[in-house]
Amino acid sequence: MGHIKHIFSDMDGTLLDRDGNMTPANKMAIEHSHIPFTLVSARAPMEMMTVINALKLTAPQIAFNGGLIFKMQGHRLIPIQASSIPAMDAQQILHQVTRRFPNVSVSCYSMNAWYAERIDAGIELERHITHQTPTLVPFGKLIEQRDLRLFKIMMITRNPDELTHLQAYLRAMQLPTVAIQQSGRTFVEVTSKRARKSTGIAFIRQQERLQANELVAFGDGHNDLPMFESVGHAIVMGNALPEIKAVGERVTLSNNENGVAYGIRQLLVES
Repeated sequence: MGHIKHIFSDMDGTLLDRDGNMTPANKMAIEHSHIPFTLVSARAPMEMMTVINALKLTAPQIAFNGGLIFKMQGHRLIPIQASSIPAMDAQQILHQVTRRFPNVSVSCYSMNAWYAERIDAGIELERHITHQTPTLVPFGKLIEQRDLRLFKIMMITRNPDELTHLQAYLRAMQLPTVAIQQSGRTFVEVTSKRARKSTGIAFIRQQERLQANELVAFGDGHNDLPMFESVGHAIVMGNALPEIKAVGERVTLSNNENGVAYGIRQLLVES
């Protein structure tokens, strides 16, 4: 393996353990590598800040599955590239999904806030993972805010059949401006069609004049597949589904076994 010049990593199920925390081993491996490190996540920026601050990351970061590329300047978030969901499409999705799938947890994100209509099991799950609390507001009232830009609509269900039906329903809506992606075993996320993890990586690669074989990515989910296609070296977590493992160059340990740290150490030995 050649010299690695940039590392990209998903967060949930990858860099973070099952409780949503970055382990000391992962932190140490990233810091000791001295390689620029970019988080590539479905999360909102506010849900990424704990890790950004802990690692003192200065490279551009990628949120909302590529819907937002940003840098931190002190405590200020500086958007570099932003692709939000068109307001009419966001309104239609929120209205239809909450009406037709009453057992699915639905919430949405602007650049700086998380919104939900109620606290349910899905919201509690996400609160446990991200350590954030949503602003409670009726979606009808939320959409009336003309200057509001929504970057992600998140739907959560632990029922596999309902997850399948939900995705089929969303695709049947035939909204050409949005992307529908499954994340893990319980999440479906809707973002702008232009929001792909590969978009953010392409921006950074062009900015830093990097070749694909100089890039490494760690991930575990379906929404990481575009990221894997954008780098020379795709490392899949041991906790990933079989179909995700099948596309990786190699499989590392699970997210609860410091799989990112293990993968970085292997890279440094080989490069």
